[in-house]
Amino acid sequence: MKNKFDLIIFDWDGTLIDSIDWIVHCLQTAGQHCGCDIPEPQAAKDVIGLSITNACAKLFPGVDQETLTQLTDCYQQTYLSRQLDRGDLFPGVYDMLVELKQAGYQLAVATGKTRAGLQEALQATDTEALFCITRCSDETASKPDPLMLHQIMQHTQAANERSLMVGDSTHDLQMAMNAQISSIAVSCGAHPEDILQRYNPLMCLQQPAELLNIIRG
Repeated sequence: MKNKFDLIIFDWDGTLIDSIDWIVHCLQTAGQHCGCDIPEPQAAKDVIGLSITNACAKLFPGVDQETLTQLTDCYQQTYLSRQLDRGDLFPGVYDMLVELKQAGYQLAVATGKTRAGLQEALQATDTEALFCITRCSDETASKPDPLMLHQIMQHTQAANERSLMVGDSTHDLQMAMNAQISSIAVSCGAHPEDILQRYNPLMCLQQPAELLNIIRG
């Protein structure tokens, strides 16, 4: 796969950083705090990647707008109560990103996180300078709408056929399909390999750092 792509777009949670269990805990805590049924772990995982508003609306159907706002606020407060650092990245991710950037690849992030949440995570992991652009769900359309990918490609002037999406959820891979770009799945996050394979990724990796050898060819 060497020299096939110019732009590599990564999801954040569950793809670069090992945060899925924490997100599940935060969603369950929000439900408990707001008097809603506490979702099962896989149900919570199934909405990871969507904007937090869309995720809560899907996870807690039928709640009114006031409760939805309370759910999202509680989720965000709980999530931000934990201090991240570079050690929260999956093994080998930081070195992989550095090597890809030094090799001339344009790197980007397309995430369901809010801008405030992503900025804190980028600074805590010392990765902000490795990406030429990042897009968040509160400044564009939520996955699986392809708008954030289109915006990233426009910014980087990368062609569809030279762009790659790397993600751990069906929302990531569906977004890539909607944007008509290639994808690679990682099975260390929200969804298992058998589910991810339904979205026709080029391949499914167990860990994100395996991508480095694939790109090296």
